[in-house]
Amino acid sequence: MTPPLSENAEQEKMATDPWSRPTVDELQQILDSIEPGDFTNAREAERLSLNVPAEIKTMRGNTVEAMTREISRQGIGLLHRGSISPGPVTVKMASETRKFEYHVQLEWCYPCENGMFLSGGRFIQNALPGPKNDGESGTFELE
Repeated sequence: MTPPLSENAEQEKMATDPWSRPTVDELQQILDSIEPGDFTNAREAERLSLNVPAEIKTMRGNTVEAMTREISRQGIGLLHRGSISPGPVTVKMASETRKFEYHVQLEWCYPCENGMFLSGGRFIQNALPGPKNDGESGTFELE
């Protein structure tokens, strides 16, 4: 039986694992390095900064650890290691009291610093209403 890893060993493993979740510090470094352009924001919905751990599940069944960057009424921005092909994905996030699952149409994914990728997509409306699903937002509260 292998002994459990110490906290330092666990941190070293995460730092070398190419698929580990980016840290909040890594997210902040990347956000700080992106210079705001001299363009007008033509988005329909206001975006709010949201930096929480998330999990992206692709249609092929792969799970990618991520951090959220921002969220709006219409979509979400993410930071993760490794490229994800555009298409439908499921994004899971959790607070201390609730878990959420969002159906997202990932529309773009671009490389940025340190082998990480920025991606973004719009929320998909769900056609099948059911328990704890409002049938409109594509959001489910998990038990």
